[in-house]
Amino acid sequence: FPVFLHPESQEEYALARTERKTAQGYHGFAVHADPSITLEQDLLRRDLTINAIAQRPDGSYVDPYNGLEDLRQRRLRHVSEAFAEDPVRILRLARFAARYAALGFEVAPETQALVRRMVAAGEVDALVAERVWAETYKALGEDHAAVYFSCLHEWGVLRIVMPELDRLWGIPQPAAHHPEIDTGWHTMMVLQQCIGLGSDKSARFAALCHDLGKGTTARHKLPRHIAHEERGVPLVMQLCARLRAPKAERELAVLCARWHLHCHRLAQLRPQSLVKLLDAIDPRRRAERLEQFALVCEADARGRLGYFEIAYPQREWLLQAAERYCAVRPPPGLTGPAVRDALHDERVRVLRSWKRSLHA
Repeated sequence: FPVFLHPESQEEYALARTERKTAQGYHGFAVHADPSITLEQDLLRRDLTINAIAQRPDGSYVDPYNGLEDLRQRRLRHVSEAFAEDPVRILRLARFAARYAALGFEVAPETQALVRRMVAAGEVDALVAERVWAETYKALGEDHAAVYFSCLHEWGVLRIVMPELDRLWGIPQPAAHHPEIDTGWHTMMVLQQCIGLGSDKSARFAALCHDLGKGTTARHKLPRHIAHEERGVPLVMQLCARLRAPKAERELAVLCARWHLHCHRLAQLRPQSLVKLLDAIDPRRRAERLEQFALVCEADARGRLGYFEIAYPQREWLLQAAERYCAVRPPPGLTGPAVRDALHDERVRVLRSWKRSLHA
């Protein structure tokens, strides 16, 4: 569609336009732009009423779809049924709900009903991985990112784009350790704890994925989730492949899914198991990943009802252990597998000594 740059300021000016649906998905549009199209027609194609407000040079507003009132009511509402023509708008709607949750904004009931009709009509099936990942990664940057995933779950969208995550809702956990019971809500609590601890978006994505294995626990074994860490790894790989998530995000998410319980039990781990954990993290070459992993584990421990403020010394213990692990150097004169074996043995010895001091 026609966008022009001002020759001096380089500001962008787009001609008013209309869009007509020609096929399923968000590519299936015919765009029409010419001077006969009115401002009201142009505003009609916007997704939400709060985005369908224009301002005149004198400062007054053109507000044909009551966007100002929706702003006052803190309401996210679609402009017209044309919203249903583009499934990406659902993801943006959920992202805006997350962004403005702290201000009290909520999605209008009629807009939620429209989204559910879009899901039933198969429009969400037309979403491609790159768009889902792009909107999701942006949402992970919001202070209330859990709202994004909760909305998509409630509307029936998450079961289509991220079924591995969606199936966690309704899965019980032992009440003694998880007073919130529901694994889906636990995951949302972990995500919010991760945000509160100052994580980056990669760690937040890993927090989403850390308990995916609980969604495959046999019903007769609930609410216990024995070996959910191992079962979670292929699910993380599957989810990341579908979303075409970058390698760094995939690797961290797999690491957190597989090893988070080891971090929780660090004080009880044998030195050999601690070396195995640190081998997987690879702190010598991936110091940033060590910090991310430790933070996600702390968020997991705190992401439970009544546990939001608990101390988590394991995070500092892991960093101490990693420092000693990284300080080990192979003895001179060795080559090949002998170097690896010598490093392993010395790391076990060093960490055994460190653990004695930890328990002293």
